[in-house]
Amino acid sequence: MPLTTFVTTCRRWAPPLLSAMLAGCATIGQAPAFSSFVVLGEHGTAVARVLIDAPACPEIVIDQRPQAMALRAPAATLALRSTPSAPADSKPAAFPLLTCEAPLPASASHASVLGRALPLPTPAPRRIVVIGDTGCRLQKNSHSYQACNDSAAYPFAAIAAAAAAWGPELVIHVGDYHYRENACPDGNAGCAGSPWGYGWDAWNADFFAPGAALLQAAPWVMARGNHENCLRGGQGYWRLLDPRPLLAGRDCKLAADDATGNYSDPYAVPIGQDTQLLVLDTASTSWKGLKPGELGYDKYRDLYRKLDALAQQAPRNLGIAHHPLLGMGADRKADGATVLLPAGIQAMLSGHVHLWQQVSFASGHPSQFIAGFSGTAEDTVPLPERLPDGVTPAPGAQVEQFSSWVDGFGFMSMERLGADQWLVQVHDQQGRVRNTCRLDGKRSRCALAQVK
Repeated sequence: MPLTTFVTTCRRWAPPLLSAMLAGCATIGQAPAFSSFVVLGEHGTAVARVLIDAPACPEIVIDQRPQAMALRAPAATLALRSTPSAPADSKPAAFPLLTCEAPLPASASHASVLGRALPLPTPAPRRIVVIGDTGCRLQKNSHSYQACNDSAAYPFAAIAAAAAAWGPELVIHVGDYHYRENACPDGNAGCAGSPWGYGWDAWNADFFAPGAALLQAAPWVMARGNHENCLRGGQGYWRLLDPRPLLAGRDCKLAADDATGNYSDPYAVPIGQDTQLLVLDTASTSWKGLKPGELGYDKYRDLYRKLDALAQQAPRNLGIAHHPLLGMGADRKADGATVLLPAGIQAMLSGHVHLWQQVSFASGHPSQFIAGFSGTAEDTVPLPERLPDGVTPAPGAQVEQFSSWVDGFGFMSMERLGADQWLVQVHDQQGRVRNTCRLDGKRSRCALAQVK
C-alpha cells in the first residue's frame, strides 16, 4: 500500500477525540488504537467486543480466518434524559465510536483484531481475579470529589496492572464501573480536567483506559452495579459491557422504558468441575427497601425464582451480585422480607461497600466475600475484629468467621484447589498479598481477622 494511502487511512481511523491514545498512529505500520476485550455471557458463550472510532467495524481473525464483526451500536449522541442530578449538572451522553462484536466458538485456539490477540476462555479456569467499584467518584449531590488525577488517591490503573501480572484465567467485576457523574468544581486540582457525565469520555477515563492491561489479560464476567442503572450509567453499560444482545427498549435511552432496562434475567457461566457462576443484576435495588406491590419488589421475586432454577443446573455455584446480601452493613428490605439464596450456592461475590470483607456462617448460608475496594474512594469507618454477639446480616444467619480490610485498595484472587476448595487471597494495589483465606464448601476462614 502506498505511503500516502496508509497515512490517509490512519487519520480516518484516528480522529482528535482519541489523540491522546493514538500517538503511535503516525508510525507507519502501526494499527489504530481501540479497546478490545472478551466478555462471557449465558451458558459461558464468549463474545469478542471492540470499541473503535472508525468508519466501520474491523475484521476479527479466528484461527487464521478473517470474518466480519457485527455492529452492536453505532456512534451516537443520546438525547438528555432524567438523571440523579439537576439538568444543569447533566448532559447528553456522547458515544462517538462504534461498538463491534463477534461470537467466539468454543473450539477457537487463537483470535485477534487489527493484530492484537484476544484472551480466549479456559473451560475450567483455576485462577480468577475479583474486582469491584473501580471508578473515580465525582458526585455533586454527595459533595464527593475524588482526586482522579492522583494515582495514589485513584489507583485503579495500578491495581489492574498488578492483577494482570498475577496471571488470571478469568476476571470477575462485581459492578460499579462508572463514577464520574458531575463536573469537577473550579479550583479543585485533584480532579481538574476530568471528563464527566455518562458518555464515552467518562467511561473511558473511569474504566477502559485504566483497566486496559487487565482487559487484555483474560476474559471477563461483568456484573451490573447500581451505578449502571438507567438513571446513571445504564446507557453505557448496555452499549459497552453487557454480554447479551443490545435491544431497543432495554438500552436505557428513554425513561419510559426503564421498567425494562433496569432489570435483566440472571445467567450462568460454567467454570468446570460441575461449577457455575450465577450472575444476578441488582442495579435497581434500593437501600430504602422494596415493598409488596412495587415494581422492583415483584421484579426481584421473579429474578430470584429464576436464579434458583439456574442453581439447580449444577451441584456447585458461586453467586455474583453487586449488593452483598450477606455482608455486614447490607441493607434490608423495609417490609422485613429475607432473600433466601438457593441451597447450591457455595459463596457470594459482591461489591457496593467500598472495602474488602469475608463472612462465614455456621448456619448453612454461603460465605460472603466483598471486593468493592478496587479504585473508588474507600469507606473508612472501622469495623471491629470480632462482631458483637447476635450481629447478623439476615435472620437465621449465624456468623462464624469474619475478616475485613477497611481503607485499603486492591483486588481479590481465587485459586481453585479442588472441587469445593478455593484459596482466596487479598492483594494490595502493588499486588502484595495482605490476607489469605480458604473456602471449603460454604465455609471460609482467613488468616487475619483484620488487615492493617
